[in-house]
Amino acid sequence: MSNAVIWMGGEGIEGIPVVGLFSFYSASGNKMREPMGIHSNAVAAPPQLLLERLKDYGQEDAFALWDELSPEERHLLLNDIQSLDLSRIDRIIRCSLRSQGLPVAAIEPVPESWVSSVDERTMEHRERWWKMGLKAVSEGKLAVLLLSGGQVLLPVELYSMSLVDVGLPSGKSLFQLQAERILCVQRLAAQAMNEGSVTIHWYIMTSPFTDDAAGKFFESQKYFGLEADQVTFFQQGTIPCISKDGRYVMETPFKWQSRECLFSRQFAKSPDGNGGVYTALKSSRLLEDMATRGNKYVHCYGVDIALVRVADPTFLGYFIDKGVAAAAKVVRK
Repeated sequence: MSNAVIWMGGEGIEGIPVVGLFSFYSASGNKMREPMGIHSNAVAAPPQLLLERLKDYGQEDAFALWDELSPEERHLLLNDIQSLDLSRIDRIIRCSLRSQGLPVAAIEPVPESWVSSVDERTMEHRERWWKMGLKAVSEGKLAVLLLSGGQVLLPVELYSMSLVDVGLPSGKSLFQLQAERILCVQRLAAQAMNEGSVTIHWYIMTSPFTDDAAGKFFESQKYFGLEADQVTFFQQGTIPCISKDGRYVMETPFKWQSRECLFSRQFAKSPDGNGGVYTALKSSRLLEDMATRGNKYVHCYGVDIALVRVADPTFLGYFIDKGVAAAAKVVRK
């Protein structure tokens, strides 16, 4: 855990306490390969080469219901299989299965020299970090990255957690709270540095399950006062759901609260977790986009952290002052 600094602080919002963590990251990479599709017409039997590939990974059961599928469902299933990185998914499954039952590694506290608490710092330190942070923001060096690919099940749809009412007295969504904080930091930076206007670009990672709803929600709310072109949505990947013995789980038609949800005989999938942000940034070429915009620092945080001070100038200045590769901010329990 070299080159990391942890910052301790306490915050509150509308009288509701929450504990959270968020970090700064820097990364670079190349575009990933795109999946191939199958576009042939009638498919009477599973392609032998594809069947052999599945057997290599113990997933040949994917074709167990082949004879019951319609031609359209067969094409969907073949395209679904062909789009998967079978070797990567197999490594993930094997690693997960091997870890079951293993003792949990002991967690040791980080060295005291790596930790700083806002309560223990002088006003002079805090003011210096505040000004350093605002200066970096005014120069366009900061981007904000929101991890918002998860979803919650509501009576009508699967929604991003950012869209739903989380019970705050104001009734504001998490998206609105965070957008308002970005607007506030932009104004503060412009005033402090005598700039006409300052823009913080907001990258929002969604998933195939939440992307459409998130985009429409921002449009309906007129981007909460932000410019439409300063918000970029991109989708994280998905991975197949697996059973306890490591086999792919298939989707089937089902009904829920009198609403029929029809899923074809494809693999059940879920978002690939917050760790999927690295692959998603590479494949969407957003690392290059950040570089083009002159972004040097990235404030990354999870959607469910209602307390997060988006683009916190003091923490940004502290991070810059320490000259490290990454820093995490936490609320002391």
